[in-house]
Amino acid sequence: MTTRRTLLKAASTIGASAAVGPWVLRHARAADEIRIAELHDLSGPIDLYGTAFHEGFTLAVEETNAAGGLLGRPVKVITYDTQSNNQLYAQFAQRAAVQDKVAVVHGGITSASREVIRPILRRLNTLYFYNSNYEGGVCDRNCFCVGMTPGHHTKALMDYAVGKIGEKIYTIAADYNYGQIITAWVKRYAKDLGAEVVASDFFPLEVTQFGTTISKIQAAKPDFVWSALVGDNHLAFYRQWAAAGMMKSIPIASTVFGAGTELSVLQPSETEGILVAYSYFETLDTPENKVWVEKFRTRFNRPKGYLNDNAMNSYLGWKMYAAGVTKAGTTDRSKVIEALETGIEVQLPTAIAKMHPPSHHCIRDVSTATVHNNEWQILQTFKQLLPADTAEVCNLQKNPNDDQQYQPKI
Repeated sequence: MTTRRTLLKAASTIGASAAVGPWVLRHARAADEIRIAELHDLSGPIDLYGTAFHEGFTLAVEETNAAGGLLGRPVKVITYDTQSNNQLYAQFAQRAAVQDKVAVVHGGITSASREVIRPILRRLNTLYFYNSNYEGGVCDRNCFCVGMTPGHHTKALMDYAVGKIGEKIYTIAADYNYGQIITAWVKRYAKDLGAEVVASDFFPLEVTQFGTTISKIQAAKPDFVWSALVGDNHLAFYRQWAAAGMMKSIPIASTVFGAGTELSVLQPSETEGILVAYSYFETLDTPENKVWVEKFRTRFNRPKGYLNDNAMNSYLGWKMYAAGVTKAGTTDRSKVIEALETGIEVQLPTAIAKMHPPSHHCIRDVSTATVHNNEWQILQTFKQLLPADTAEVCNLQKNPNDDQQYQPKI
């Protein structure tokens, strides 16, 4: 029988936390709690991403409670450790909706986990926020996706890499829907620029040996490698790439690298020069971001180089939901959806994020960056990019009953 290792931690049950403001504490007994759930991998091979999601989400909810709660009611978070196990994702999504009767579920990291819980929550009429960057295409009125899609990160990174490096690309990716679909988008955007993907290799999440692939890449002599590898085990590629003396020979661009704890666990010699594109970097220079970074580090005792786009996406996910509830004046699912579909904006420490009503995705700023001495150096920022890939195919205002994930046509 599968072990249920739910955290349900007192520290994550924000309504009982010392961080809750005095107004809430005085009135908590008079107001019903708003129960919400988060499903994140806090252990297992995807936990290098899960902790950041959890901490960004925790900080956002603590801020809400410290400011008086949501609609004057304390927010109680029920946190499940899904352990990088899709069976647990299904089990906990059902439990959150049916037993815990939460108003909303935030969570899922991999696209595979999202596609396990999304239909469950839709069937049970429980609102769902997917806060991860992903391969795009989800079209579901019950689901809001606040992270970046290929129209944000892949296009921006491809434009930069082809323009600065060259037109011959070798892709390596995780072998599930994320890696497969991102690779299709890489091919499409490369073709648009007159570039070419010369080969693509896919790897199950448990793979740790990449020697054969490195030899194949050396033989193919691409201008750069595009990495969509995922999880703890795939970090071995970067170590083995550096050990083979390849860091200065063939550059790496990635839509995934740095979304977890890579800069904390890899050596500078294993990360130097890697190119990425994200909506958030801790080195983005605004007064508000400096304050936010210090607040995050103090709250979770995190070192320089740890804070990443996943933490900010999860933070945004809660802020966007809270803004929808505030506008609707209720946690009623249908009314919150209608409120969010008015195009709600959330001011983040570095930029505005705005809901794109037809697709239920966000309009975001995106920056390209490179690693130098295990720190991000910002290269270029693209302002308020549409989730163009998903907006091409998804219009929930015209087709509110749409329920699928569209895939790119190359």
